[in-house]
Amino acid sequence: MARSVKTFVFLDLEATGLPCDRPKITEICLVAVHLCSLENPVEDESGELQLPRVVDKLCLCVDPGKPVNEAAAKITGLRTEHLCDNQKQSFDPCLVNLVKEFLKRQAQPVCLVAHNGFGYDFPLLKTELQQQGGDFPGSLLCLDSLQAFRRLDKQENHEVESVKGYYSLSKMYKRAFGRDPADCHFAEGDVLTLIMVFLFRASGLLKMAKSNYKKWGEVKPMYGQPSEESD
Repeated sequence: MARSVKTFVFLDLEATGLPCDRPKITEICLVAVHLCSLENPVEDESGELQLPRVVDKLCLCVDPGKPVNEAAAKITGLRTEHLCDNQKQSFDPCLVNLVKEFLKRQAQPVCLVAHNGFGYDFPLLKTELQQQGGDFPGSLLCLDSLQAFRRLDKQENHEVESVKGYYSLSKMYKRAFGRDPADCHFAEGDVLTLIMVFLFRASGLLKMAKSNYKKWGEVKPMYGQPSEESD
């Protein structure tokens, strides 16, 4: 890449179901962290790693316009009627612009980071954006932290576990910090958990991340017909 990433925007989505259900987003959270904060993690007086103090957050609940799968509702605590009762708005052009302006506000270049991002979050977000006639620039960088952690373990000659769930955020957090993370399956809670496990191994991740970036233009929508990319 011509320039080093300056801002990592950690992303998580909650949705109505699995890819086979043609899901819709029910909650979106983005937390922007500058490279400086990742390279210079802060510890408290006891030596425990702390979340960066300087971050930007964008967290919104969304009316999906369709019922939430029962399994998803039990996991996330979000049901369509709750979102309707609280008069949440749909994923509309205003939300598209809000997210795009949030990204533009960050020091450039920006990289989106999501756990299993290439398998779920990025394709679903691209679908929602394109359904509203919008999209991110194709040059926007993306990083799947699930793949990155696996590759880092292999690179550092650690045993790469194939056990199901070994690289789940909750298990990675517990291995790193000796306790369960707070607010699992809340979009913001999962983003903050991701930031913490990223910080725990930031030195290695930042060194090898460049070889694992993809461009947003390479991400295919989860379903539906792709439209022309907007700038």
